[in-house]
Amino acid sequence: MGVSGSGKTTAGKLLAERIHIPFFDADDYHSPANIEKMKAGSPLTDADRQNWLQTMNQLAIQQQTKKGAVIACSALKQSYRDGLQKNIVLSRWFFLEGSQELILERMQKRKGHFMPPALLQSQLDSLEPPASAITIPIDKDPSTIVSTILECIHTEWEKKE
Repeated sequence: MGVSGSGKTTAGKLLAERIHIPFFDADDYHSPANIEKMKAGSPLTDADRQNWLQTMNQLAIQQQTKKGAVIACSALKQSYRDGLQKNIVLSRWFFLEGSQELILERMQKRKGHFMPPALLQSQLDSLEPPASAITIPIDKDPSTIVSTILECIHTEWEKKE
C-alpha cells in the first residue's frame, strides 16, 4: 500500500513472481468514471472509492481460498484497509513510504498512467499511515525492497513457529 508512484505495482509484481502467487493491481479495477475523474485532475472521494474497494475485497476473498495473492492498492485510509481485509483470514500490509520529492519524480517519469502528478498532494493529504503495517522505504531498488519484504515475512513466520 502507499500513494500513487510509491512503487506498489513494480514491487508487487516482483514479490508475486518470487513467491509464485498471483499479482493484482487495484488500479486495473477502477471504474471508467473514476479513471476519467483522475485523468481530469480531480481526486476521488470516499464515495467514488466504495465500489472499487468492495471489488478488491471480493477479489482478496476469492484468492485466499487458493494460494493467496499480492494485491497492490493505495489503501490510503484505515477505513479502506479495514474494508479491504474484511472476511480475510490472513493479510499483511506493507506500506511503501518515500519523500514527496522522490514520488513526484517517479510520477513525472512514468508513461501511460491515468494518475497525474498533480494529484499526489491529494493522496498525501488523505494518507493515514498504518499503525499495523510494516513500513518499507522506497529509496532502494525494487529487488532490495522485495527482499526486505520477504525478510519481514520470514521473520514473522519464524516467530509463529
